[in-house]
Amino acid sequence: MKKRIITVAMVAAMCSTSALAGSITKKDVHDAQEAWGNGIVAIGEVYQEKGDYNKKASEHIKELYAYEQGEVLFKPTLASDDQFRESFDEALSYFVGGKIKEDGGFAIKPWSKVRFGDQQIVTDSDSAVAMGNYYFTPVGESDETKVEYTFGYIKDEDGNVRINVHHSSLPYSK
Repeated sequence: MKKRIITVAMVAAMCSTSALAGSITKKDVHDAQEAWGNGIVAIGEVYQEKGDYNKKASEHIKELYAYEQGEVLFKPTLASDDQFRESFDEALSYFVGGKIKEDGGFAIKPWSKVRFGDQQIVTDSDSAVAMGNYYFTPVGESDETKVEYTFGYIKDEDGNVRINVHHSSLPYSK
């Protein structure tokens, strides 16, 4: 019952955004996921090269998240004290460290690969939800870290797919 209430709340939040511009296809979702994963890897690469990784992470958030279009529900994987990132600056802190004390910079770990695995995607007239597993491979290693996710998507006024719900967590272990 609790999972159903959370899912309904996430879908309702997705549909409340006013900047919706057309239907989202499963291909749109896959393309957005690929861009997201590539962006996380790219932020880490810029960090390793001692470049402006803050700028790269800012671009990543501006291009893929819906903070400029409305509210974003963002619950990062490695957040426990300040669990939700309600603003652009809080999302940036999660990816590169800074504003929030517990943030170590998830995207500057760095990662060599991000891949989306098994998932389900639900689309409707102006939004989509994807839920499944994604996998992160640290630079110089071959073992992947499995993470569970739910992403919600809308389109902005220009027809670009934007993330307006992002929840991820490590799988339950006994």
